[in-house]
Amino acid sequence: MKFTDGNWLVREGYQIHFPRLIHEVQEDDNSVTLYAPCKFLNHRGDTLDGPLLTINISSPLEDTLRVQTWHYKGGKAKYPNFEVLDNVNKLQVKEDSSFIIFTSGNLTLTLDKKSFSISFANKNGKLTDTDGKGLAWIEGPEDKTYMRGQLRLGVGEHLYGLGERFTPFVKNGQSVDIWNKDGGTSSEQSYKNIPFYLSSKGYGVFVNHPEEVSFELGSETVSRSQFSVEGEYLDYYFINGPSPKEVVSRYTELTGKPALPPAWSFGLWLSTSFTTEYNEETVNHFVDGMAKRGIPLSVFHFDCFWMKEFEWSNFIWDRRNFPNPEGMLKRLKDKGLKICVWINPYIAQKSPLFDEGMKKGYLIKKPNGDVWQWDLWQAGMGIVDFTNPDACAWFQEKLKALLDMGVDSFKTDFGERIPTDVVYYDGSDPQKMHNYYAYKYNEVVFDLLKNEKGKEEAIVFARSATTGGQKFPVHWGGDCDSTYDAMAESLRGGLSLTTSGFGYWSHDIGGFENTATPDVFKRWTAFGLLSSHSRFHGSSSYRVPWNFDEEAVDVARHFTNLKNSMMPYIYGQAVENSKTGIPVMRSMVLEFPDDPLCEALDLQYMLGDSILVAPIFNEEGLGSFYLPKGRWTHLLTGEVIEGGTWIKERYDYFSLPLFVRPNTILPVGANEETPVYDYNDEVTFRIYQVDEGKTITRSLVDAKGNETGSITVSRTKNEMEVAVEGITEAYHIEIAGKDRISPERGTKKVKLEL
Repeated sequence: MKFTDGNWLVREGYQIHFPRLIHEVQEDDNSVTLYAPCKFLNHRGDTLDGPLLTINISSPLEDTLRVQTWHYKGGKAKYPNFEVLDNVNKLQVKEDSSFIIFTSGNLTLTLDKKSFSISFANKNGKLTDTDGKGLAWIEGPEDKTYMRGQLRLGVGEHLYGLGERFTPFVKNGQSVDIWNKDGGTSSEQSYKNIPFYLSSKGYGVFVNHPEEVSFELGSETVSRSQFSVEGEYLDYYFINGPSPKEVVSRYTELTGKPALPPAWSFGLWLSTSFTTEYNEETVNHFVDGMAKRGIPLSVFHFDCFWMKEFEWSNFIWDRRNFPNPEGMLKRLKDKGLKICVWINPYIAQKSPLFDEGMKKGYLIKKPNGDVWQWDLWQAGMGIVDFTNPDACAWFQEKLKALLDMGVDSFKTDFGERIPTDVVYYDGSDPQKMHNYYAYKYNEVVFDLLKNEKGKEEAIVFARSATTGGQKFPVHWGGDCDSTYDAMAESLRGGLSLTTSGFGYWSHDIGGFENTATPDVFKRWTAFGLLSSHSRFHGSSSYRVPWNFDEEAVDVARHFTNLKNSMMPYIYGQAVENSKTGIPVMRSMVLEFPDDPLCEALDLQYMLGDSILVAPIFNEEGLGSFYLPKGRWTHLLTGEVIEGGTWIKERYDYFSLPLFVRPNTILPVGANEETPVYDYNDEVTFRIYQVDEGKTITRSLVDAKGNETGSITVSRTKNEMEVAVEGITEAYHIEIAGKDRISPERGTKKVKLEL
């Protein structure tokens, strides 16, 4: 939200009050409270009249500082609030006549007592600062008040994140309102709004408010990032890196690490699509067609019309098309498939659950006690009130019946269009619940899956999210068109989301709306199967590859096989994400923060720490991409290219810019037919471009996420030593994709002449 009129004036109807000095400091065991009047005190009479801001500085964990500011503290407590780490790190404080210095780990906040200017710094130097206007209480029209924070944007500094945003990846110059909306992928609206941004200078800012937060990132004042909320209180965390990875890791330590998805979820998902007609015969035609064509399938998804029309959601199979759902699910599972079904938290009036939910008080109500209803999506629909524990148990009971039938996972669609003219069971504030509803919805479903199937099997396929939603993977990008433009905007959204602490991201291969050309579908297939999770899904047409052309079948088989063979590497990255919060799909700037050419790249990404992917976005098959410095090796061809330059090359549909980073050990599995197998049996360790004098190590995992061992490579001028720990099965070694040896079982060390 903008409060000024150009550089000199305040917008009509607004009055901005900011602290002029620190009048008093109070310390306790874990924090420091500052009292800052919004005018200068020249005599005792100046202590009368006018606002006094109360500011508390604390440190919930090392290298993180929390800044809380109140104008009035007497307002009624509002909830819900984000679930954040409440461990209190010891805050170090030094004070003299001019400054107060707060230190947490390597992060310091220096506050000028006379001017109220603030500076944040780490061991590498100053990160950002602000003048005395960095905190403010603002009076606005209609008796509304706001709290505002500001930080300086340095020359060349770039900001990222704020959830899944389809606008430019670098957020400088953008106005962003953190407010979940169902707006597709082609606008400034977003299904997943996260009030956290990452700076290229190696820090992050998390605004701890579930309600709407308004960001002006160099858009109101071009040299300032700004965030504001309505009311009398502002709470934000300043998170040090110094690397971007460390910032994201600390942010997820604060708000929750992603769960580890089951290995089967990384395989190919196939959907019935949205408005298509289907029954068991159609489903079997698709499943058997994939098997007949040699395309390994891991999950089959039933979209909306597994339930009867006008009754979403009733969680009852439409027996006109599925007369024996239990038998059908068993037959599909006998083919080795996992089953996912579409759900949402909206209950249509025609659904048999509506009267039950209304009678028991399980639906969100209007202030007058009526059930809140509208016709946008389902006729007369109500919305489940997840602040009511009994409603949560009721919702889970309906879903458990599906699990008992053989369902393995749920696509948790919707959860964005949540009204604010309502009353919640537990008294939650409707403004705070609008975004937070997505968290509660997915938490309820995810907890059911954990309880019924075990935490190692729990996974949802979610569209909406807010802070903390990363704990309930996986998320997909929502409703995109079937064009190259939409493919690119989807990637921007995914990179913004993973930069915001989400470990996994998927999208509708080929696009959702309309139907892609065979050209777009084949290029999107490569992109989709080189994402963390991969799903064929659409709106009004079936997304089986043979509906496009026979070459699309070959492309789907090729990249599905490739992904399955890469599971020892990919799942290792997932295990690392569950521990550190560093995403599996990640932007180039996250992996190469010291390369300025990576700061704005949003048409390529890293799949884990070692594989660069640059999807192709044009009919000419032209790949345009940047390789950072070093000798990079094409994963499929073995071609070695010296990096530090931009490259343009043409690729057929069976390839794309797919390069392995130098100094990499890449474990490749022996199974292309499934994502779940023994990752350590007959594994091939591909060793790429190890620099002289370098020692590198790769941890190894099994398909349940257990660490099983490691491989270490040490390079001298003419020799390489390979040491493998923890693996008793046969394995193979390739150097730069050429030399291959198969050590005997039990061999721990192998020396190779170069």
